[in-house]
Amino acid sequence: MKLGIVGLPNVGKSTLFNSLTKAGAESANYPFCTIDPNIGIVAVPDARLDALAALYHSQKITPAVIEFLDIAGLVKGASKGEGLGNQFLANIREVDAIVHVVRCFEDSNVIHVDGSIDPMRDIETINLELIFSDMEILERRIAKITKIARAGADKSAAKELEFMKRLYAHMENGQLARSYATEDEDELAWLREYNLLTYKPVIFAANVSDSNLADDGSSNPHVQAVRAFAAENGCEVFVICAETEQELSELDAEDKAMFLEDLGLAESGLDKLIRASYRLLGLISYLTAGETETRAWTITKGTKAPAAAGKIHSDFERGFIRAEVVNYQDLLDCGSYAKAKEKGLVGLEGKDYVVRDGDVILFRFHV
Repeated sequence: MKLGIVGLPNVGKSTLFNSLTKAGAESANYPFCTIDPNIGIVAVPDARLDALAALYHSQKITPAVIEFLDIAGLVKGASKGEGLGNQFLANIREVDAIVHVVRCFEDSNVIHVDGSIDPMRDIETINLELIFSDMEILERRIAKITKIARAGADKSAAKELEFMKRLYAHMENGQLARSYATEDEDELAWLREYNLLTYKPVIFAANVSDSNLADDGSSNPHVQAVRAFAAENGCEVFVICAETEQELSELDAEDKAMFLEDLGLAESGLDKLIRASYRLLGLISYLTAGETETRAWTITKGTKAPAAAGKIHSDFERGFIRAEVVNYQDLLDCGSYAKAKEKGLVGLEGKDYVVRDGDVILFRFHV
C-alpha cells in the first residue's frame, strides 16, 4: 500500500511524516523545505505475528508495510507552476490513497501561508489544485481521443470522448472526479485508468494541539468541520498531534505505552492512520507461518484463494490446488496446527474460497 501525504505549507505534514517513518525529512517553519518527495516504509503493527512466531518458533517475522510519500507543501497555483509546481502532483499519481494533513491548531509561532487557521479553506485550496491538474490530464486525453474518434476505426472512442467531456465539465464546476456519478462499466473502467488525483480515496489527518487528543478533537470546532466535510464526501478522518507523534516515535515500546497512557490514549496516530487506510481501501491481512518465517500479506476484501496465493508468488496462483485454512485465534487456542487439524478446525478450501482477515493459510500448488 502506498499513501501520499499532502497539505499546505506549515500544517505539520513533514513533522507527521518524520514521526511515521523516522526517515528524517527536513521540517522547518517555512514553505517548501521538502524539496524532493521523501519516501518512507512503515511496518504495520500486528500482534498476531508475534504470537504465531512464538508458536512456530519462526526465525523471521515479516509484517505488512505501507509506503509513505511526503510531497512538498502545495499552494494556490501549484498546478500552474506556482511554488514548486506540478512536479509534486505527478509524484502522487501512483499512490493508492491521499493523506491530506489539515491544520486544526492555533499557534502564533507557526505561520500559516494564508494568514489564519481555516481548514475548510485549506481543503478547498488543495482540492482545486488537484482538480486543475486532473483537468490538464483530461485535456491531453481529449485531444488524443478526438483524433481516434474522427478516424472511426475504434468504435468505443466516440463514447469515451463524450464521457470525458462530461467529466471535464463536472470538474470545471469545482467537483472532484470521485463525485462523478455513473454506473456504466466502461466509464468506471476509464475513471480507474486515467489515474486522476481527485478520484483517489482521501484520509484527512486533523492536526491538533496535544490538549485536544484526549477527547479525539470533539471540543475543536475545526475538527468538527473537517469531520462533517469528510462524512459528506466519503472520506476518512483521524485526529493527530504531529509533534506528539514525533515524540512517541523516539521512545521504546514500554515508554511509548506509558506516554500514551499519560495522555489518555489507547493508540498512536500511526495506528489510527493504518486502521483508517485499511478501512477506506477495503484491505485485510491473511497470515502464513512456519519455522522459517511468519508473515502478513495484505489483500483486498473479497479476494479468492488463488489470487491471495499469487501475492506470495505467481506460481502459487498459476498452479493452485487448494488452501489449508485455520482461523488465527483457533490455532492459538489449540496450541498447534496438528491439534487444530484433529479438532476439524483446518478447512480444505478450493478456488472459490474468499479469504478472511486473520486466516492462517498453507497453499498447496503444482506447476
